[in-house]
Amino acid sequence: MPEGPETGLTLVCGADRAATAAVAASLRGPRGVLVAPDLRGLGEGVVHRRMVDDDGACDAVLELAHGCVACTLREDLLPLLLRLARDPAVRHVVLLLDPGMEPEAVAEALHVLVPDGADAPVTEVLALRGVVGVVDAETWLDDAGGDDALVERGLGLTADDERTVAQMVVAQAEFADVLVVAGRCPTPWDRVRLEAVLDRLAPRAERLTVADPPGSAPEIAVELGAEIVTRLADLRDDARRGVPEDAHAPLLRGEPPLARDAGVSMLHVGHRRPFHPERLHTAIDVLLHGTIRVRGRVWVASQPEHVLWLESAGGALQIGVAGTWLAGSEDWDDVHDERRAAAALRWDERFGDREQQLVVLVHDADPAGIVEALDAALLTDEELALGEPAWRRFPDPFSHRHVDPCAELPGVVDEAFTEGER
Repeated sequence: MPEGPETGLTLVCGADRAATAAVAASLRGPRGVLVAPDLRGLGEGVVHRRMVDDDGACDAVLELAHGCVACTLREDLLPLLLRLARDPAVRHVVLLLDPGMEPEAVAEALHVLVPDGADAPVTEVLALRGVVGVVDAETWLDDAGGDDALVERGLGLTADDERTVAQMVVAQAEFADVLVVAGRCPTPWDRVRLEAVLDRLAPRAERLTVADPPGSAPEIAVELGAEIVTRLADLRDDARRGVPEDAHAPLLRGEPPLARDAGVSMLHVGHRRPFHPERLHTAIDVLLHGTIRVRGRVWVASQPEHVLWLESAGGALQIGVAGTWLAGSEDWDDVHDERRAAAALRWDERFGDREQQLVVLVHDADPAGIVEALDAALLTDEELALGEPAWRRFPDPFSHRHVDPCAELPGVVDEAFTEGER
């Protein structure tokens, strides 16, 4: 078997620029290169990028024809990473993501996109060791359950960036292989609740707690960097290691605790019958209050062939198409073995593999109320008896999906219906 790439790559992400930059700097080490894009000028088509190696720091300015993350990756970051991978003096690259860059989307680009002049994606020449996420202990729980817009915090990539802080900080923590919880919680109770949420949101991640801000002292930075490197080298077998998962992956991978702890619980909602589209649309409100994360596959009666992917963080939610159900499909050979096996094990004589599978991370809501609202959105026996031709005529708020023409990065959701921030 051929050996993998020798030069390593580590992604570092977090909402706190200073703390995240300090963690990234602690990981560079001898013969390492730190690459740090700053996208605060992206709306004007300008990207600032700092590169730090053993010889010092070098700043560059890139002007883009189109101000978007996809263009930044294609025109600057991916070609730069390929050049560093070919440099025999470089042994490790640390990519510090701007707070507005979603780590899973960047990782997928590293695995999929082939830059001009290359014959393979970046991960063919750089070994992606993992993702390090930095969590602000004082503010993260409030941010993750809220609905503040990124632009209100100065973190939006453009003036019309509609994403929320919750969407960003939850995605960063959820995708991390090592989580650095930096700073102090307001109270011991807040610390317990934060730990309970992270146990369920990122069960596969290694977790380090740093009471003092990263970078507050050189000895702290050196010790922290060495510990993170050790944890990355000894990740559990099912760690993500920067590999995105599609919408059909198991939702409870990593075996998060399901028992209630400090008012925090993880609900697993599963049903075989479809949702009524209008009643589900109404029930969505209950998912946006007192929850940190909702993720899963949804079947609405008016779209019997489509798998809908539902995902929320705090008060913001998106629903999009994530392919088709295998029921009625002849394309079984085109799907992953794991999905085929799961479908075969749970196959229903009438509905095939179509079902509802949702996980809801609750921190400040009544779990029973969420279950009750979702149950009430399912088709009644009378509606079920009408059959698919009648279901297709149900009024469907989810049929109006928005396609972003600049969303060129690959992802599991190719079309998105944005419910917005509530």
